[in-house]
Amino acid sequence: MTAEYSAHHLQVLEGLEAVRKRPGMYIGSTDSRGLMHCLWEIIDNSVDEALAGHGSRIDVILHADGSVEVRDRARGIPVDVEPRTGLTGVEVVFTKLHAGGKFGAGSYSASGGLHGVGASVVNALSERLDVEVDRAGKTHAMSFHRGEPGVFDGPAPDDRFRPFERSSELVVSGRVGKGVTGTRIRYWADRQIFTRDATFQLADLENRARQTAFLVPGLEIVIRDERAEEPVETSYRYDGGISEFAEFLAPDAPVTDTWRLTGEGTFTETVPVLQATGEMAATEVERTCEVDIAVRWGTGYETVGRSFVNIIATPKGGTHQQGFEQALMKVLRAQVDQNARRLKVGKDKLEKDDILAGLTTVLTVRLPEPQFEGQTKEVLGTPAVRQIVNAVVTRELNARFSSTKRDDKSQTSQLLDKVVAEMKARVSARAHKETQRRKNALESSSLPAKLVDCRSTDVAESELFIVEGDSALGTAKLARNSEFQALLPIRGKILNVQKASITDMLSNAECASIIQVIGAGSGRSFDLSTARYGKIILMSDADVDGAHIRTLLLTLFYRYMRPLIEDGRVFAAVPPLHRVIVQHPGSKPNETIYTYSEQELNALLSRLRKQNKRWAEPIQRYKGLGEMDADQLATTTMDRSGRMLRRVRAEDAEAAGSVFELLMGNEVAPRREFIVDASSRLSRERIDA
Repeated sequence: MTAEYSAHHLQVLEGLEAVRKRPGMYIGSTDSRGLMHCLWEIIDNSVDEALAGHGSRIDVILHADGSVEVRDRARGIPVDVEPRTGLTGVEVVFTKLHAGGKFGAGSYSASGGLHGVGASVVNALSERLDVEVDRAGKTHAMSFHRGEPGVFDGPAPDDRFRPFERSSELVVSGRVGKGVTGTRIRYWADRQIFTRDATFQLADLENRARQTAFLVPGLEIVIRDERAEEPVETSYRYDGGISEFAEFLAPDAPVTDTWRLTGEGTFTETVPVLQATGEMAATEVERTCEVDIAVRWGTGYETVGRSFVNIIATPKGGTHQQGFEQALMKVLRAQVDQNARRLKVGKDKLEKDDILAGLTTVLTVRLPEPQFEGQTKEVLGTPAVRQIVNAVVTRELNARFSSTKRDDKSQTSQLLDKVVAEMKARVSARAHKETQRRKNALESSSLPAKLVDCRSTDVAESELFIVEGDSALGTAKLARNSEFQALLPIRGKILNVQKASITDMLSNAECASIIQVIGAGSGRSFDLSTARYGKIILMSDADVDGAHIRTLLLTLFYRYMRPLIEDGRVFAAVPPLHRVIVQHPGSKPNETIYTYSEQELNALLSRLRKQNKRWAEPIQRYKGLGEMDADQLATTTMDRSGRMLRRVRAEDAEAAGSVFELLMGNEVAPRREFIVDASSRLSRERIDA
């Protein structure tokens, strides 16, 4: 380091050098999330073509060698020479930042790509990228190494590479039939850039493909994973559009049908436009914004919302989301005021949460050159969209409420009853909270008798163990630290709350006890700050029934006490499967080692054989927590100094919920299909593990 600082110390990164130096600026991160973002950039280019009416199928192939390939049957990347650069269209797209056909030149009326950096960023961050384009009866091909065009001597990314020295060549590698067009891109991510554990996530890819197929009706997206021994192929195509998407997302029974709110509006904005002379001139242009929204209210309290701009997801909302929520508030407040006598609302006013409870929304807008915050496009910033969406939603909802059709009158009446009931529940809960103080363990006389509470009133230090069965409870009482560890036994398998109503859930003794002991309420009224314990630990047997009970409990927490999971307070205890007593010669005491899987046990025994050590036979295999004595349970599962806990994350619970829906829901056909397809992959050794 030197104190001197002058212009000689400044660096100017040009072209793709800047991408490789600061990849996070373009793709967010260099882990699996950034790797997937690169793949979205390539897929979205093909989707933009389908959105413009070119091509109806996209194939995404995850190859066994770590590469990924995207194929479409659209118009194909231009192969003629771009006059300003003297390069072919393929090379311009893959080597020049801020170059493409989505800057208002008329190629796309609306697209997900805006900045012209997607393909070139992916190329810069790839060890090798191969592109093939079918146009004009020929197949044109070109390869790149970390963004530089050239020729590889073989098909692998580590084969010898020779860059073009004077001029680049777009090679004609074959011929195709007349009228056949399309693009094929295959690339190997550069491991100099991405972290060692970064991988393509099949579940994320399938979710994104399903989402895109809903948003572009008639488009088929095929995902093929060739990384396993047996390739897996899944196809997505939906002709129902966002109405079908809303039905897919909805977690509860309907109060209303899925309503479509559609319309458009125009606005003007001043943008710099590239002139024929090569200069940028400020020009006032008129834009058209198309609005298409699917809304559906259900009986539950969860709010499920997805918003999109030109099929690009905007998870953090933006001006379109603000306009939608403003219109909802305005229309429903006005309707409640008009029906105040029938609804008996008094002086209370609707709030946003009352309206959003049970609402499933898919909000889409399409407009040329929308303004986003950053390359990751998570927030829409175009100001005029707010008023356009507001006007469309206001007009369409008012038309629905003023309709004389029997179905519309019935559904709008039920909707008003629902939002007013939510408002009254909120007001009642707030009043109750203000008049009732929280009781601690010593003051409470209404807690379940079977609760074995702890002495500490420090929430951060206290732990609640939910224990399977009375036999395990007896051992756990002796093994626990009564200062800060509380025990709540449950009898067998609790209610499947996946399909049960709230009333059924609250009338179930086990579910009601868990909610009562935690002391923070349930559903919308859940208040994390009043929870009586800092950790909730699920302690069940290490077998199939124990896993089933744990899944049922997690479903209860995910559905009705989700803030506990989101705050990282829910854990699963990890009891051992085996107890190995290593015998030492002479007076040296024997050593006890616990293992937690069959693989760990086999590795331990192999190591002991190499060390010529003996162990007591038979090796104890724990079938349940009740088989352990108090010292063993304390040492392995409850004592903070030696135990292992698995933190339950929100995505874990969501995945468990979807699997539980498949295996325990009301739909028989998907379950039968799963059992038939998965039976060949079942390992009998893992059933009790």
